[in-house]
Amino acid sequence: MSSASPSAPKFAYFDNAATTPLDPEVLETMLPFLSQHYGNPSSLHGPGRQVRAAIENARKTVAHLLNAAPAEITFTSGGTEADNYAAFGSIRTLGLKHAITSPLEHHAVLHPLQAMAKNGEIELHYIRHDEAGKLDLGHLEELLAGQSRTFVSLMHANNEIGNLNDIEAIGEICARHDAVFHTDTVQTMGHYRHNVQQLKNHFLVGSAHKFHGPKGIGFLYTRSGLQVSPLIHGGSQERNVRSGTENVYGIVGLAKALEIAVRDLATHQAHVQGLKTRFIEKLRAEIEDVQFNGLSEYADQSLYTVLSVSLPPSAISEMLLFNLDISKVAASGGSACTSGAQAGSHVLDALGCDPDRATVRFSMSKMNTEAEVDYAVAALAKLYRPVAV
Repeated sequence: MSSASPSAPKFAYFDNAATTPLDPEVLETMLPFLSQHYGNPSSLHGPGRQVRAAIENARKTVAHLLNAAPAEITFTSGGTEADNYAAFGSIRTLGLKHAITSPLEHHAVLHPLQAMAKNGEIELHYIRHDEAGKLDLGHLEELLAGQSRTFVSLMHANNEIGNLNDIEAIGEICARHDAVFHTDTVQTMGHYRHNVQQLKNHFLVGSAHKFHGPKGIGFLYTRSGLQVSPLIHGGSQERNVRSGTENVYGIVGLAKALEIAVRDLATHQAHVQGLKTRFIEKLRAEIEDVQFNGLSEYADQSLYTVLSVSLPPSAISEMLLFNLDISKVAASGGSACTSGAQAGSHVLDALGCDPDRATVRFSMSKMNTEAEVDYAVAALAKLYRPVAV
């Protein structure tokens, strides 16, 4: 094991799956809508029309990047609202009685479906997966066979372990059974190209702060021809789909952030994948019996921004993230949406991971450096002292 100790950065931030730093180019685009362009986009006067035009230009930008129609894009407060809208809206509007998901989904999907199942609105089924979290698509076919029209929600990439699902294959299966297919693409939006003309999905979701945009803004793609009821009532905004005065500077920032992400995708993907490979190699060299949860160590089967690290039992396991924070390394133990909760990760539980092994999720972005990777690994190796249990 190396004894070298790289110089400390201000903070080695490796929690980008939770949120990314705002791109300066995005901030520059947003600033005019925080100051001089303050009109209400529903107003008919000049200042209002100017802001309305900015919203519609942003909608066109997002639609163009997804190869969608502008009318298929609805701006929301983020990925959670968009997921809820797809689930509640489609199931209740279309009168669907069956739903299929996996136990590895984000709670933004699991909780709405479980709530409807508890109320007796739907019968909920879970697709099988193996010990690494790989979905059994044959089981999906079995669950759909012979059922009435079904709502299917399976994410593109898992936010905790990084597993990539073949949403093209899932879409083909759903299309054969006339199922309504929703895929949570929050972790992959801005990191992979999404062409809705090549997918069979009915819903697709994005959240700006996952690709260097502002927090509190997201969008839902809804395939043309699928009418669903709104969750929020009280106005005619977003074509009567989502009431409430629009988050104008957020919408403008989201569109700019996605535009930058797609423009520079190849360069940033190569850079971040290089950081992840470096992380894996150095962790293996520095820490005995280090393992990786799910498929996160495999470049062709996992999200290149996420690495889920499993460490042997240690006296500091329960305080590991706290000690990393003191060492100026920001990381996560799982989904950021459950930070501070007493319950452990539902994803790791579903995989049957050893609860005595500590898990750290390092998630990277275009703004991270090799020096930060080296520092984070050195900090973890210094803290880690395995003991027999």
